[in-house]
Amino acid sequence: MAEITKVKITSKTHVKPSKVIGRRECQLVTFDLPYLFFYYNQKLLLYRNGDREFHDAVEKLKDGLKHVLDEFYQLAGKLGKDEEGVFRVEYDDDMDGVEVAEAVADEIAVDDLTAEEGTKSFKELIPYYGVLNLEGTHRPLLALQLTKLKDGMAIGCAFNHAILDGTSTWHFMSSWAQACNGATSVSVPPFLERTKSRNTRVKLDPSLPPDPHSQSSGDAAAKQEPVLREKVFKFSEAAIDKIKSKVNENGPSDGSKPFSTFQSLAVHIWRHVTHARSLKPEDYTVFTVFADCRKRVDPPMPDSYFGNLIQAIFTVTAAGLLTGNPPEFGASMIQKAIEAHTAKAIDERNKEWENAPKIFQFKDAGVNCVAVGSSPRFKVYEVDFGWGKPESVRSGSNNRFDGMVYLYQGKSGGRSIDVEITLEPGAMERLEKDNEFLMEL
Repeated sequence: MAEITKVKITSKTHVKPSKVIGRRECQLVTFDLPYLFFYYNQKLLLYRNGDREFHDAVEKLKDGLKHVLDEFYQLAGKLGKDEEGVFRVEYDDDMDGVEVAEAVADEIAVDDLTAEEGTKSFKELIPYYGVLNLEGTHRPLLALQLTKLKDGMAIGCAFNHAILDGTSTWHFMSSWAQACNGATSVSVPPFLERTKSRNTRVKLDPSLPPDPHSQSSGDAAAKQEPVLREKVFKFSEAAIDKIKSKVNENGPSDGSKPFSTFQSLAVHIWRHVTHARSLKPEDYTVFTVFADCRKRVDPPMPDSYFGNLIQAIFTVTAAGLLTGNPPEFGASMIQKAIEAHTAKAIDERNKEWENAPKIFQFKDAGVNCVAVGSSPRFKVYEVDFGWGKPESVRSGSNNRFDGMVYLYQGKSGGRSIDVEITLEPGAMERLEKDNEFLMEL
């Protein structure tokens, strides 16, 4: 694996929108606020060289960025509060804009980084490791690092999760790529009126907790962090189809609709991770999915809604019941939980939170949990800035805990899915040897 010490930052600049926008303010809503104590959402896209020069590519990326920020200007702003203490996104033309670092890592090749194991090598390639979203009051809401590799480029992105979710993240990324390819306007402008989804004003006065990643805390902090392993498991179209048909063999017993690809893969992961953890039959295990609510809220919001419009949906059962029953048992629980998350349920959850606000930490997903973020519906491999599709798309080290799962579309396209899992080393070792999980039967 490539050594992270071989990355050298050569410059740091800021990019602002290309046109005058003036002062803009946009209140954060109930869907946004719980993520203030999550960390910045980190993504890493790796590209091979082609025949372009690094300097030319950087200039092209910066030029495209300033034009796409004309519409996505909130990413060039800061977090602030109004006179009543309600958080908001603030933008003004005299703000710094998006932070763009340039770096060189001539000894690191793309293939060194596309290995399926771990994210430690990413820490020097993606900005804002260990930075909480709340720090967006004095830091840019988007920070980028463009690193020249031996035979390609790494684009490391850190997005402030308090102002946008995965759907908005990839909407921005695809719009940025279009701008770099000569588009003179954003084909689908972001819908910036987030108070249309919820207009309750919630006052918060959170203070920053001690930073577990702080350098000043020395070895003690490092010892407190659990040792975890990350790995990407690649499921081909054939494997996904096989998993789905197996879960649907007997179908839902109550005559409800067949299990979706997501529900089938979700229960496959949940059951096999639970087995790999060697839990007792009576131990509880929680499955959590961060579900997109754009079409669930009333009135529905457009796909271009810019912000967080996700909520965590929880399902819990005993480990023995989950692994001892056929897969449709767990799939049915997941399906029912997702279908029960109607506009009414969303509204009730929001009211409950507004009455007693709780700032989630990224690890509050539940006991023995499997928590799914991201979505194979995001077209991550179609983010082409003019020199081809990415070789690999990964999540950084932030917001990882035992049981965190990221789903991405597979590079080969179609119905293939990459499953990025973080687990304790013993459980990961058992999962790696589980042929039934790997679909290598």
